[in-house]
Amino acid sequence: MLGGIFYFHSSWKNIENTYTKKPLPLECISLNFREFQFAQAMRFAIEEINNSTDLLPGISLGYNMYDTCGSIVRSIKVALALNNDNDNVSSTSEESCNRPVKVQAIVGETSSSPSTAIATVLGPFHIPMISHFATCACLSDKSKYQSFLRTIPSDYFQSRALAHLVKHFGWTWVGAIRTNDDYGNNGMATFTETAEQLGICLEYSVAFFRTDSSERIQKIIDIIKASTSKVIVAFLSHRDMEVLIHELCYHNLTGYQWVGSESWIFDSQIAAMDKNHILDGAIGLSIPKAHVSGLKEFILDVKPLSSSNIEFFTEFWEALFSCKFKQSQSEEIQPECTGHEDLTGVENSFTDMSLMPIFNNIYKGVYAVAHALHNILICNETCNEGVHLEPFTILQHIRKIHFKTKEGEEVYFNENGDPAATYEIINWQPRDNGLVDFVTVGLYDASLPADKQLNLQNKTFIWAQNSKQVPVSVCSEMCPPGTRKVLQKGKPVCCYDCVGCAEGEMSNITDSVTCLRCAPDSWSNKRRDACVTKKAEFLSYEEVMGILLTTASLFGTCMTAVVALIFFKYRETPLVRANNSELSFLLLFSLTLCFLCSLTFIGRPSEWSCMLRHTAFGITFVLCISCILGKTMVVLMAFKATLPGSNVMKLFGPTQQRLSVLGFTFVQVIICVIWLTVSPPFPSKNFKEFKDKIILECALGSAVGFWSVLGYIGLLAMLCFILAFLARKLPDNFNEAKFITFSMLIFCAVWLTFIPAYVSSPGKFSVAVEIFAILASSFGLLICIFIPKCYIMLMKPEKNAKKSMMGKGSHKLF
Repeated sequence: MLGGIFYFHSSWKNIENTYTKKPLPLECISLNFREFQFAQAMRFAIEEINNSTDLLPGISLGYNMYDTCGSIVRSIKVALALNNDNDNVSSTSEESCNRPVKVQAIVGETSSSPSTAIATVLGPFHIPMISHFATCACLSDKSKYQSFLRTIPSDYFQSRALAHLVKHFGWTWVGAIRTNDDYGNNGMATFTETAEQLGICLEYSVAFFRTDSSERIQKIIDIIKASTSKVIVAFLSHRDMEVLIHELCYHNLTGYQWVGSESWIFDSQIAAMDKNHILDGAIGLSIPKAHVSGLKEFILDVKPLSSSNIEFFTEFWEALFSCKFKQSQSEEIQPECTGHEDLTGVENSFTDMSLMPIFNNIYKGVYAVAHALHNILICNETCNEGVHLEPFTILQHIRKIHFKTKEGEEVYFNENGDPAATYEIINWQPRDNGLVDFVTVGLYDASLPADKQLNLQNKTFIWAQNSKQVPVSVCSEMCPPGTRKVLQKGKPVCCYDCVGCAEGEMSNITDSVTCLRCAPDSWSNKRRDACVTKKAEFLSYEEVMGILLTTASLFGTCMTAVVALIFFKYRETPLVRANNSELSFLLLFSLTLCFLCSLTFIGRPSEWSCMLRHTAFGITFVLCISCILGKTMVVLMAFKATLPGSNVMKLFGPTQQRLSVLGFTFVQVIICVIWLTVSPPFPSKNFKEFKDKIILECALGSAVGFWSVLGYIGLLAMLCFILAFLARKLPDNFNEAKFITFSMLIFCAVWLTFIPAYVSSPGKFSVAVEIFAILASSFGLLICIFIPKCYIMLMKPEKNAKKSMMGKGSHKLF
């Protein structure tokens, strides 16, 4: 025997209890054709098994069905009646119920809350209970519901699938409505948890039950009207959806995209009730389509079951054909029932076969029990009827069954008593005649890897208000690349402002929560959506400044060469001979090197150029200053040599002059060698000077080395200036000390102003300042010392004579 628990009536009359006598039995109302179909599916499976010679040969299955009227209390009473074979479920008798179990398994209940109650009661007895439509994830807990199994997947998978479906279409700001029972509350809890993980926010989440007051439902309508989200996830049973759609149609709440659970999303009766096309374009998960051959014909082949059910059958028949039997007294004028009416041409919820997937679940549940019994009774051609059927044994065998139906569908249960979780994704697509097609647009298979579970087909979707554009439902528009999200205070994480990235930062994805700082050698572009390599800046030969400085350097070199040629041509003249021609040519050579060394400062810094530019500059300038210092000392010594008894010129002859120049220069060479050995200059990238540029420069390596080189040059220059200043008024017609003094004055002025200008100049301009100082001081030396002599040799050759050089009195060359 199999038990069947269905609610052939959806509700009952409320009777106020006086608590002075025992309550009357429930008076059921609102006939439910859907549950009649479920009962017919169970009867079909049982009769098919009884007529089979392969399954349970020689054994017949019977059934005992009860109506719970949708009451959890009555469901528990029915379960106890099936447990004790007590037919009079409404009896108030106090007779002890201790008879043995008369049913081997129970098929039902349809809803989750009654199923949890029944499973709790029957669990200790280990009576198998197989539900066809109770999806609450809570029922997978075997510590509470040991004997519960089902042929429909757990809502754990459906809730997660719905969240991934919502995320797929970019809806991050949604509303949620649920049934206020185990089905809705547990399903929505899993959906909410998964949604949060996927970055989806719920603007509101409200619950109601079909028996709630109209004020309660009106509050939900008001919440929907006031909301900004355009997508509503409805985790509702079909009965609650019927109540809600009535209110939605009354208020004409169109323009919302509905996402539905399997309980109502493929229910044609819900679609028929949607007169205002509020649910058009709805999308959701449904049980995969199924077909059981012969089941439709069996369901529609209705006839009285037995005389004991005449009252129940009469109510059913009158509701099915909208007629009245003679015994029925009614003020309404209706056709008279004969009991032989034909369903041909009748269209109502009983003749609607859209719930075939649920019928198939019942069919599989009955067959699961039959296969378990077949294995327990060791059936081959016959079955061993002597085996004692214990509920626990039957339960253990049902959990282990694995078979295929006649349609080729596999049936088995996992460790939680659940089947494999597969769903079809359907889309409500309205037709021209006002009806709705449930179009399969994808599949969800929880057994596949996470990235392949959701598979949407390349089909045309119809959305709310017959639109073909995917609706947008976000609290804040996506932040474009180049910006980051800043949460709005007191609002969910989906509500944010888009703030542009700061300089030097970028974001190259939408909805970035942070801006990434660019690498040191790159900088953000204007849109702040990418880091671009910073422009490398250095003083090059191609730019105007570099060309001008190069020209000045080459001009100075050429000018020095011309002066050297003039001096070489007039080398035998008194003017050249009187000015120590050897030191003059060495000075011209060093000035040529000074002009040329400035070229090493131009161009892209390299390892060799960095070491060469500072050392070449330091050594050539010391050579130059040493020559000038030597010339100055020669002038002083020459004056002292004119004094009676003086022997100074012997002490500072040509050899000593050469050695002094070599000695002074050698000291600078030693300083440079130590600098290059300990910490030489090297090419470096300066990221600090400019935000959007890289300054390619030569790092000093050792600042002490650099300033030692400059300091030594300054020391020699100051010494030379002092000596020349002392010799400026010596009684000589051609006092070279005056020009040396003036040249040293220019030299010192240039380099004293160089230091602050060099320190404060940014990037390549500091290099330009250093080049300018080299060129300015070199031109100053060249012009002050040699140009007056060239003027005499070229323009006034008559003065380039020994007589003029040795002239006395006030007559001067200058």
